Amino acid sequence: MRVKIPLPDLKATEALAATIAPILKPKDAIALSGDLGTGKTTFARALLRTLGVKDDIPSPTFTLVQTYDIGKLSVSHFDLYRLKSSSELDELGLDDARADGIVLVEWPERAEGNLPKNRLTLNFSIANDGSRSCLLEGEDAWLTRLPDLKKASLP
Repeated sequence: MRVKIPLPDLKATEALAATIAPILKPKDAIALSGDLGTGKTTFARALLRTLGVKDDIPSPTFTLVQTYDIGKLSVSHFDLYRLKSSSELDELGLDDARADGIVLVEWPERAEGNLPKNRLTLNFSIANDGSRSCLLEGEDAWLTRLPDLKKASLP
């Protein structure tokens, strides 16, 4: 599945998060890719807010991981930007977090293949003209879970 979503403003990013949040279930992994300032953390915060987090949602850039308990569900937000080696993932507890809940992973390319194949990857980008978009990629099962996105599917 490949779906490109235009993100003309902050509300569009929040709407994308609001579309994805209700279909998430334990063991899901969401990979958030893109250059600095493209909207990864903005999306993660909007997703966490939609899931019910009312407290402050700091960027995990320095802590590397922030975990939120939302009812019976836990969501762990990882930021791997400062990771020096994928072997550090064991210390961060990525596999344990996914076993019990949902993981959001910024800078997933630093995980060097340690993320599950059946993840949903969101590639945020800003074009030369300043327009923003997000390319969603994942197994076709994600498309059946996100039926509203079918109309935006890419060939």
